Amino acid sequence: MPVWKSLSRVLASTLLLPLLGAAPPTPKPAPAARPSKQYTVEQFMGSTEVMAPVFTSDGKQLLFSSNASGIFNVHSVPVGGGRPTALTRSKTDAIRVVGAFPRDNRILFMHDKGGDEQTHLYVRTPDGKEKDLTPMKKGAAGFLGFSRDDSAFYITTNERDPGAMDVYRVDAKTYARTLLARNDKGFGVAGVAPDESWVALEEAVTTSDGNVWRYDVATQTLKNLTPHTGVASYRVGDIHPVTGELYLITDDGSEFARVVRPAKEAGKWEDVEKADWDIIATEFSRSGSFRVSLINVNAGIEVRLHDEKAGTQLPLTQLPAGMISEAIFSRDEKQLAVRLETDRSSANLYVQDLATKKTTRVTDTMSRELDSEDLVEAQVVTFKSFDGMEIPNLLFKPHQATARNKAPAIVYVHGGPGGETTRGYNDFVQYLVNHGYVVLGINNRGSAGYGKTFFKADDQKHGKDPLRDCVEARKYLASLPYVDGSRVGIMGGSYGGYMVLAALAFHPDAFDVGVDVFGVSNWLRTLKSMPPEWGAFRQAMMQEIGDPEKQEAMLKEISPLFHAERIKKPLFVVQGANDPRVLQVESDEIVAAVKKNGVPVEYLLLPDEGHGFRKKKNEAQVDRRTLEFLDRYLKPAPASAPKL
Repeated sequence: MPVWKSLSRVLASTLLLPLLGAAPPTPKPAPAARPSKQYTVEQFMGSTEVMAPVFTSDGKQLLFSSNASGIFNVHSVPVGGGRPTALTRSKTDAIRVVGAFPRDNRILFMHDKGGDEQTHLYVRTPDGKEKDLTPMKKGAAGFLGFSRDDSAFYITTNERDPGAMDVYRVDAKTYARTLLARNDKGFGVAGVAPDESWVALEEAVTTSDGNVWRYDVATQTLKNLTPHTGVASYRVGDIHPVTGELYLITDDGSEFARVVRPAKEAGKWEDVEKADWDIIATEFSRSGSFRVSLINVNAGIEVRLHDEKAGTQLPLTQLPAGMISEAIFSRDEKQLAVRLETDRSSANLYVQDLATKKTTRVTDTMSRELDSEDLVEAQVVTFKSFDGMEIPNLLFKPHQATARNKAPAIVYVHGGPGGETTRGYNDFVQYLVNHGYVVLGINNRGSAGYGKTFFKADDQKHGKDPLRDCVEARKYLASLPYVDGSRVGIMGGSYGGYMVLAALAFHPDAFDVGVDVFGVSNWLRTLKSMPPEWGAFRQAMMQEIGDPEKQEAMLKEISPLFHAERIKKPLFVVQGANDPRVLQVESDEIVAAVKKNGVPVEYLLLPDEGHGFRKKKNEAQVDRRTLEFLDRYLKPAPASAPKL
């Protein structure tokens, strides 16, 4: 689910899911100043978000989740085009489709309650009846996929142990469950072998160091498949659906991640695919005839489609230029569905016949009231930080901003730690730019996508070096001829919200305003209250940020709540009441503390949201309130009329 449309990533790296994409569009030169029609938030909200495409068993329909009704529900549309049909009609909880049964028209979907992330798995039959397959009083479930023979599917739940996501085999007819793997170490679950003899698990030693383990179902024993020296990330790309061969993604011995598979020599791995950037995902089609890889190229995603039988790479043609953020094969491998967007147009779903290359757009999501010519392309820019490190960014410049008509600016910080601001349609950023704000989406040190040295550069330095990158970003913005350097704010959500609070507390003169959306104010509490289903990843987070039991003084030093008396610039705070990652008390306390300083503080608490916004009405409210706040404190007051 989207977090806040201005955010590309969220706090837990377990949710930093790789995106599928084609080669990103070549950035166009910055346009000359021109008038731009100004749009309301309601006009921006007129666009629809679509995601999670899944082909039905016969390949004639495409299932997907859409918020056309104001909240995500499951829809279907003919692959040849037509009017989408709503299959679920939730008005309270966002629904994500995760699977279609291979031999009939049942579907599987998931949702939580009001953003609490206690997800359950549901089945919907063709007559519209829905059944909760994981009726736990407390706990979260996940979906892994169907068995090779289609007789069952695999799920994960932590109902046995809150800190362990166990793996179950569920009969596709009776829904009877069988425990397949006890995950007592709390590792991440990556997949099940085609013959069900083993399960692949992922261990996060730190956020940049990890192993892949094999759980033997018969003996209930674990084996580390990736012992290594030094810091190296190993994780599962995919399991070959026929041979069971394990394809991993690793940066062991290299700066960027590549794809490897078992070599002939036992215990060794051979390279399958490399790039000059991080390969972030690789996935097989149903029979293994095709494999898709995704490369994170300078804040964009490049796709490689491999014909595994021929050993060749196939070009993705007959598709519009843009970012492909999801790509799914039909079961017969004759069709490919993609989710494609650009900086100036919302994502749509396309279906391509792989033989004829005929491509059909099956959704129409862009608001009829928006003219994409009034929106802006992102520019990839860099600046040197305090220590000479090059910091990459995406820059959004209003059409009307000129040296004679200087605009206020925003440093916009992504979530994480370890997230990335990426190319693609971001209606909230476009809304701000359309209303006259320059926006700089910073990828400060510690961001993903720029190699492991850059990624590790913020470890145990939070609130310090990466924060100084944000302070230097203001200086960069002030150097641009069309930016009013005296009016620069900082904004972000989740970890980005922490950076906002840290900037106002530790560099109180650096920014003129701050907008914090569900940001951490007290690392001691947040690290101790991480959701139990994160399992071993909880320890990895402590390795990167700090251990509350052993590093209490350091964590207090970098937690804005304990230094709130230093905050003297206007602050706007947004919080979801059901947030399980950054608890409401984090925002409650920082708001109360800053108010004691006599500083203007505005607080918006959303009772029906968690760590992110699933409802359009809430997004619209946040977007509108944010713009009103920025206009109040960052834009100059209109000149008074001369007295007669």
